[in-house]
Amino acid sequence: MLQDSRTRVGIVPELGGGIAFMEALLPGGRDVPVLRRWTHSKSDGPFALACNVLVPFSNRISGGGFTFRGAFHAIAPNLAGEGFPIHGDGFQRAWAIEMTSGEAASLTLGNGQIGPFRYGARQLFHLEDGALHVEVVVTNETSGPLPFGAGFHPWFPRFAGTMLRFRASDVWLEDTRHLPTELVDVAARPQWDFSAAWPLPKAWINNAFTGWLGAATISQPGLHIAIDIEASPNLDVAVVYSPGPDADFFCFEPVSHAVDAYNLPGRPGLTVLERGQSLHAAMTLRWSPL
Repeated sequence: MLQDSRTRVGIVPELGGGIAFMEALLPGGRDVPVLRRWTHSKSDGPFALACNVLVPFSNRISGGGFTFRGAFHAIAPNLAGEGFPIHGDGFQRAWAIEMTSGEAASLTLGNGQIGPFRYGARQLFHLEDGALHVEVVVTNETSGPLPFGAGFHPWFPRFAGTMLRFRASDVWLEDTRHLPTELVDVAARPQWDFSAAWPLPKAWINNAFTGWLGAATISQPGLHIAIDIEASPNLDVAVVYSPGPDADFFCFEPVSHAVDAYNLPGRPGLTVLERGQSLHAAMTLRWSPL
């Protein structure tokens, strides 16, 4: 566990190196959830955590894999109930504790392996004046070059008064398989225009916003806090996911590429790494009182 005078964070190395909770320590000894709290049951799986790390790619890859430099690379589904491989395998593997102190920790993963990918990864966590800084570094250990991606999958509490604000230029529409169909201007979907603080949709949303500027704010009046999300420039796609108002959570995921970027023209957002090269990505979560 990490803690400073304003924030407490739990990490579960053996469950995908994920975050179990992030709590704001309010005056009077009261703590409230910045992220949704983990169920503390490993049998519930990694998506019951407060945040998952996504390596060596984010979201779904269709078609059984992808073609790169003339060769087809197969990837089998890696999660029960999913028809496509999703979110890499970093969130499914046990990470090793490299270092831990009162306000910082680092984890390593030495056996990342999904489809054609062979990789190592490192996560660094650091609390500073209540803000949680998380960085992931993924290194290609495959015999040749491959396109890599990365991202973070935080789960936030959802209440009737929850508001979300961020700017983006376009949004991908999805089909019933949760694969992208068309990129449209956000202005064409005013219900998804969060350039001013706006409630989450009452219907299903699971869409990737592109041209995101790397900053977002979640207002939680019921908890008396606001949460600022900042991401490194290479995480310029934001996925917003919520099943609807009856869900007690929603996700705002800073990621490097759109859903199924491996099979989109130009592979937007993916980074080709030669063997031994690394991709860095970072996210900061900072809360303030309302």
